[in-house]
Amino acid sequence: MMSSSMQSVSVPVGTYTSLVPKLWTETIEAHRREVSDAILETTAALVAEHGLLDVTMSRIAEETGIGRATLYKYFPDVEAILLAWHDRRLAAHMDHLNEVRDGAASAGERLEAVLQAFAMVTRHAGGPHDRGLHDLLHRDARLERAHHQVHEMVRDLIAAAAEVGEVRSDVPPDELASYCINALTGGPHRGSKAAVGRLVAVTLAGLRPGATATRSV
Repeated sequence: MMSSSMQSVSVPVGTYTSLVPKLWTETIEAHRREVSDAILETTAALVAEHGLLDVTMSRIAEETGIGRATLYKYFPDVEAILLAWHDRRLAAHMDHLNEVRDGAASAGERLEAVLQAFAMVTRHAGGPHDRGLHDLLHRDARLERAHHQVHEMVRDLIAAAAEVGEVRSDVPPDELASYCINALTGGPHRGSKAAVGRLVAVTLAGLRPGATATRSV
């Protein structure tokens, strides 16, 4: 006979089936993210050490510690892995620029903070620097979209600073944004923090009201 204490227990119909699948789904998703992250970082490290041409799916599976069949469930080939790795880095860089922009007070301070952060990201991005990888990533439309987003952000910050007299108004903001981005991405990479700071200061000097505009002959 069932005891009175056991008879008093009442579990609503559907409670178990409604909670367990959700917990299971969250656990599976977290596991998939961990595996995907491991694949991305392992692949980037292998390319940095050996070059794109010497990295295979078999090698990635071995270094990551997963089976080849599992690896192919996540990505079809090495290029797809590297594009996903690069896409994640681009998104992280944009998030960082947005955070820096939103953390500054005045229009001029926001512009300077974003240019400083952009210069540091550009010159200290890290990751593999393989020629084959460079060519692959520069064929990716997502890189072009990211460049466009940065240009728009800098342009809007310049326009806002020009409205309050902190930036020159005799040159269109769109042109000044191109000037800033070209100035901060050109030249040798891996400069010291002090060198990057000087480059940003020189770039900002060209934006000040009263600075001489370059005239076409």
